[in-house]
Amino acid sequence: MPKERVTMRKVREVLRLKFDGSLSNRQIGISCHLGKSTIADYLDRFQRSGLGWPIKDDMDDSRLEQLLFSKPQQVQVAEDRPVPDWTYIHRELRRKGVTLMLLWQEYKQIFPHGYQYSRFCDLYSHWAGKLDPVMRQEHRAGEKTFIDYAGQTVPVYDRNCDELRQAQIFVAVLGASSYTYAEATWTQTLPDWIGSHVRAFYFFEGVSKILVPDNLKSGINKACFYEPEINPTYLDMARYYGTAVIPARSRKPKDKAKVESGVLLAERWILARLRNRQFFGLHQLNEAVAELLEKLNNEDFQKIPGSRRSLFESIERPALMPLPTAAYQFAEWKKARVNIDYHIEVDRHYYSVPYQLIQSF
Repeated sequence: MPKERVTMRKVREVLRLKFDGSLSNRQIGISCHLGKSTIADYLDRFQRSGLGWPIKDDMDDSRLEQLLFSKPQQVQVAEDRPVPDWTYIHRELRRKGVTLMLLWQEYKQIFPHGYQYSRFCDLYSHWAGKLDPVMRQEHRAGEKTFIDYAGQTVPVYDRNCDELRQAQIFVAVLGASSYTYAEATWTQTLPDWIGSHVRAFYFFEGVSKILVPDNLKSGINKACFYEPEINPTYLDMARYYGTAVIPARSRKPKDKAKVESGVLLAERWILARLRNRQFFGLHQLNEAVAELLEKLNNEDFQKIPGSRRSLFESIERPALMPLPTAAYQFAEWKKARVNIDYHIEVDRHYYSVPYQLIQSF
């Protein structure tokens, strides 16, 4: 077989794997035994040729080679091509199962003479690069909730103990819409940590598939880089709601970007506005937080149309898992040694157990 025919057969295979198989250039290179630069060159030539995919059946290898490799190459004037709605593209990418390939195919159905796939991807990447770092992350709807406490606290006069205490601010942010929940609690201990989660789920009216806490001691017993040990109570709550806990990895800023942005917004939108107010009880503080939180979620984005609430209503809430009929009841797990009288002690209370468990944990 002539050498040029073999070359065009590989070109066709590269195009098939890219457009029908949606493979990356690296994967195509492994399959076709070609370098990434060669694959990129083939795709660029195809994009500039003005051809559409799939290639017509009557296009033989000689004609295809002439269109792709002849000089000068035919270049279609970019200004004659309709520009896609990048805001719509960016929003649709957050829906489950939606890819750039699918959105490009829908674009080409409407505009047959529009951009080819590689140019379409390049233009989208350039547009998305102008967004804020957090907005650029393509979190899927209903996939992740990022969780942390704000670094700042709020002074509150506690009438129960007749003293000024510092309230903690819990923040939870949904990945795709950035829809935010915040509340004040007295502590960051396990009961408050679990309670804040439950109230956040009911605020969101659903549960995401993954919870991403920032290695807080209440939720993570041991912040190991490879296998964080999740607190048993936290794990029990996650199982009850059918979600998974995947803590943010240490020294991995992208894992924390969404919640850190949410914490920053909470500090600017809520705490900064409350700095000159006095609060006499946690309930009064949470009423003020809820009022400002409503404004934050309804505030329009600066660089894309819509707000956190509009994105939440349109793409995030339908993708969340439904809530169970009853809220999770807090239960703390503790280790206790069985004494020789076959009793265990928990918070100075004694409970009998089978005598076979004496001296065991």
